[in-house]
This record gives sequence, structure tokens and C-alpha cells, in this order.
Amino acid sequence: MELTAIEIFKHLPNENCGECGVPTCLAFAMKLAQKQASLDECPRVTDEMRAALEGQSAPPMRTVKIGAGERACEIGGETSLFRHEEKFYRPCGIAVEFASNTASDELKQRIEELNELEFDRVGMMFGLDLVALRDMGDGSLVGATEAAAEVSALPLVLMSEDPAVMGEALQKSGDKPPLIYAATAENLEAMVALAKQHSCPLAIKAAGLEQLAELSEKAAEEGVEDLVLDSGARASGEVLRHQTIIRRAALKKFRAFGYPTICFPASEDQELRVLQACSYIAKYAGIVVVDFMDRPSLLTLITERLNIYTDPQKPLQVEAGIHEVGEPNAESPVLTTTNFSLTYYIVEGDVSSGKVPAWIVTVDTEGTSVLTAWAAETFTPESIAQTLEKSGIGEKVSHKKVIIPGGVAVLKGKLEEASGWEVLVGPRESSGIPAYLREQGYHSG
Repeated sequence: MELTAIEIFKHLPNENCGECGVPTCLAFAMKLAQKQASLDECPRVTDEMRAALEGQSAPPMRTVKIGAGERACEIGGETSLFRHEEKFYRPCGIAVEFASNTASDELKQRIEELNELEFDRVGMMFGLDLVALRDMGDGSLVGATEAAAEVSALPLVLMSEDPAVMGEALQKSGDKPPLIYAATAENLEAMVALAKQHSCPLAIKAAGLEQLAELSEKAAEEGVEDLVLDSGARASGEVLRHQTIIRRAALKKFRAFGYPTICFPASEDQELRVLQACSYIAKYAGIVVVDFMDRPSLLTLITERLNIYTDPQKPLQVEAGIHEVGEPNAESPVLTTTNFSLTYYIVEGDVSSGKVPAWIVTVDTEGTSVLTAWAAETFTPESIAQTLEKSGIGEKVSHKKVIIPGGVAVLKGKLEEASGWEVLVGPRESSGIPAYLREQGYHSG
């Protein structure tokens, strides 16, 4: 039976030291009850307290860290099945796989490209997370691991079911613990020993869910706590079914499945592999391993992951205030919109396409679009006037003209009264901004 926050609180030190990261023991108890904290975060917990709260503090799914440093990849630690109930916390790791017999120079070059690969999505920069090396059975994994470790800023996934080869490769993997893939029914004991010796997370690969649970329990009993699960399924439907079963079981505290998963799109057609990868990202994969690195396909995965691993109750937002497009000066136009990221970047893109340097003043509408914010009374004459004043835009321009979205033309009169600015009504659609600015006499900078 699950304990309530008050019942958990009764077993805590009640010293309100704040060393756990929250100000009071009651607040910490609430986080424990919601599976958002671990009892290990309390530095003053005693053995008696730990015994009383045994099992309560452990999240349903373990968080597993691969690698070290700024680009370490953390997966797992999820606490819900549906993101509308509670957001997903740790984005799925995207790994690009290379054959171990890839020529060393080519391998290094391609890994360096992955190191620097970044995508700009709604003002945030995203990259890939892992480099996977698949043993081709010719003894090349050891050399490939050494070459990759020299240049990779990303953690490694070493893929071999031969413990002897894996042991040699681990000796060349550097100081960032890779993920060992994979322990099977045939090599479990040897792979567990390697994981313990090198302090590495270990992937379990099974032939079905029943065997997966059995192998996972054995590995945990042998002292390997950081596990990643692979049921062995490769057909899309079976993968999704297994992913859902594993997540449901984990949330019901079936400890054998209380770990993140790893998935491998397996279609012979790359477009279908991209679709498979997107499906697995949406349905609980902790890591998705792909064998392509063309930008359009990877951008598809990045975008899918961003959509899944954002809080649906908190829209993406940009900072309210002044934003520059190009190199605006005192004569440049001033436009205003909301701080919803999608709205802002569409407006910014259309202003940029018109090649007219401009100022964009964003109003804090809690990340909602123009019409939604107007209906919710957060994009009002008063809020716009207040933002114009607080932002200091009046000190940057020699005029007092502001352009508002055409969809809220009704705000013009009251905004002029509230702000003292001359209000110009822009186009209803952002795509009309370039032509509108030209009609107003503004020219490209």
C-alpha cells in the first residue's frame, strides 16, 4: 500500500535543513509520495527511517546514466504512462550506429560531425546523444572503440555479445563509462562481471518478455543496478506492445521491468526506419539506435522527441521583452506579439524573410498564441502598454509607432490611450509582414 505524504513525513528527520534541495521535510515527503525524489537525496536519513520507508522512495523506473561530463546521457526515471497526466522527464537518447569495421579515419570524421551536429527548434539547440559501435565479428570492435573514444564527445554504446571482445573494447573506452550491449541468456554471468568491473550500465537482451524479466532479476541480484532492457522484438507492432507492457509493469512496481528500454528500427527501407524510430520515441523508448545520419531524418527524430518530452501543460515560451531581427536602428519598425515560441519564431522568420531590420517586443502571455491570449485577456492594451514601457523600447527608437497583429485590430484605440504610442494594424497572417513593411515605407537593411 502506498504511503501518503503525511505518513512519509512522520518518518523523516523533520529538521528542515534544505540539504535535499527543497526547503522543508514536508515538501520532500510530498516529492517522495509523487515518485519525484529518492530517499537517498536526504543526507540525514537513518537506517531506521530507511527501513520504515523501504520501497516508497524508489521511483518505479530507475534512472540510468551513460557516460560522464556535460554530455552524459540520462534515461529512465519516468513516473507516468500518459504525458497529459504528468510530463515525461528524461528525453529518449538518440544513438547513431556504426559498423566496427568502418575505416578509422572515416569513423573519426563521422563522429566529429555528430559532435557538432545541432538543430535549432523554436529557439532551442538540440543534438544527438550517443554513438553506437556494432561488433562485426572480425575483431575490429577494439580498434573502433579506441578510435571513437579519442574523438567522441558523446557517450558510447558498445554492441557485442562476446564477453572476450567486450572486455578488450572496454579497456579502450576511455573515462566515460559506455553502455554494454548486451547480456543474454548465454553470456549473462560474464557480462555482469564486466559491468561491475568497469562500473558500466548493462543492456539485457532477451527472447521475449518472460526471459527479459528473468535475466533482469538475475543481473540485479548480482549487483548490477543500472540496466537497460531489450525484449528482442524487432517488428513494429511487437515492439510497441512490449514497450507498453514494460512501462505499465514498471509503474505497477514490477521491479524486473523497472528500467529504461532500448529499441532498434529494423525495416529495410530508411523512410520506414525513421517512422519506426518516431513511434518508439513516442512509446516509451529510453534509447533509439539508428543507422543513418542525414540531417532531414535526424531532424525528424529530434522534432518528434521535442514534441513528446515537453510539458503539455506549459507551452514553450521565449523571454518577454525586446528581440532584434537583423541589426535594427532608431528608425526601424517595432512589432509586438506574444511570447509563445511558435508564434514568435514564425513572426521572426517572416520579418527576416522581408530583410527589414526590426524590433519585436514580446508580451508575457504565459506562452499562448495571439488570439488565445486575447481571449484569455493576457494580450490586452494594458499588458502591451506595460511591456512597451518596461522593455525600454522607447529609448531605442526615435519614433513611437508599434505594429500589432491584424487579428487583434480591436485593441488599437485603447492601446493608443494606454501607451501614448501610435498603433498600426499589421496583417492578419504573419506571412504578410514583408509586404506590409514595404507598404509602410521600410526597406531592407
